[in-house]
Amino acid sequence: MQTKQKIIVIGAGFAGIQLVRQLDSNLFDVLLIDKINHHQFQPLFYQVATSQLEPSSISFPLRNVFKGKKNLQIRLAEVLNIDESKNTISTTIGYFEYDYLVIAIGCKTNFFGNQEIEKCAFTLKTTYEAITIRNHILQTFENIISAEDEVKESLLNLVIVGAGPTGVELAGSFAEIRQNILPKDYPGIDFSKFKIILVEGSKNTLNSMSENAKIASRKYLEAMNVIILTETIVANYDGKLLSLKNGDTIKTKTVIWAAGVTGNEILGLPETYYANSNRFKVNQLNKVIDSKNIFALGDIALMETDKYPKGHPQLANVAINQAKNLATNLKKIIQNKPTKNFEYKDLGSMATIGRNKAVVDLPFFKFQGYFAWLIWMFLHLMLIVSVRNKLIIFINWAWAYFTKDTSLRLILKQKMKK
Repeated sequence: MQTKQKIIVIGAGFAGIQLVRQLDSNLFDVLLIDKINHHQFQPLFYQVATSQLEPSSISFPLRNVFKGKKNLQIRLAEVLNIDESKNTISTTIGYFEYDYLVIAIGCKTNFFGNQEIEKCAFTLKTTYEAITIRNHILQTFENIISAEDEVKESLLNLVIVGAGPTGVELAGSFAEIRQNILPKDYPGIDFSKFKIILVEGSKNTLNSMSENAKIASRKYLEAMNVIILTETIVANYDGKLLSLKNGDTIKTKTVIWAAGVTGNEILGLPETYYANSNRFKVNQLNKVIDSKNIFALGDIALMETDKYPKGHPQLANVAINQAKNLATNLKKIIQNKPTKNFEYKDLGSMATIGRNKAVVDLPFFKFQGYFAWLIWMFLHLMLIVSVRNKLIIFINWAWAYFTKDTSLRLILKQKMKK
């Protein structure tokens, strides 16, 4: 009987989850390591942050996802170091050996070296951060009711930095709750003074998408009274005042930073393994170039091909398909069979701006509006891990659509011990 190969998978995002699912249980023993005990559905973080979904709807406990999978062990830990010469990793709970190591740790927010912005701005990369934003926004309106006039301006200015899909979706969602929900909850506040300001360094919103998407997204946001500042660079933010490089300033207590990503860090591997933005250089098998048995998947991997000379877009679909291809190739490697290079077929990209408003870029067709919004909802529901959660999210969306309301505006904070 052939001895099973030991595979360690670091990270339970889209790539890590898919790889574990696809690996042949007769050939591999798998150890899945993550710092948290659940898979997070990142595309809908903004809906948690804007009180449209509960965090449990988009969070999936790993032990429940993989219950009954006998070749898998799950460990809640942080990886501290990789010793490539010994085929081991050190973690906060001990050392582990591997035959193959797969790194799928994703990316984090890029503050471009500005530590003060990093300290003071909100980010949206985890379920916890989404809850933190929700708590802060709701608490802000509680504070406005009794705030002095000189303080109200900074409380009524919400700034989102970065007009990619996350920034645009946040701005659209906040604009909708400003219009439909918050005035009912806080009748004493003049919401005509609540400003949602979207700051972007490039010329357009959704600058990586088609011209159709750029124009339509800006049109939608401006119709929703979102203030858009394009070709504008943030210089600093100290928690009270946002400074722009053109010399302008904005008083605000709320800055959400969505202006780029960089790879999460992991120690022990040589600098030559890395490309720009702290991502691993990989070949078309997703093997880290110059390594023997280390692979990288998803956002952390930079694969240069003829079709994608600057690497693939950092999308869930890329991560999922890389994981499927790697699972097949690992089986072929130990069976001494020819492997298959990864080729990504671009299925398009999309973003939603709000109710009945979305943009979709397909390879041969670009469109926007109600139908694009339906397509966006359907495809995101299909990516949700469990049938139960698909149903819960659909019911929430249907209820919000017909009532223009949700009942999820809870401020959940930890009571400080004396």
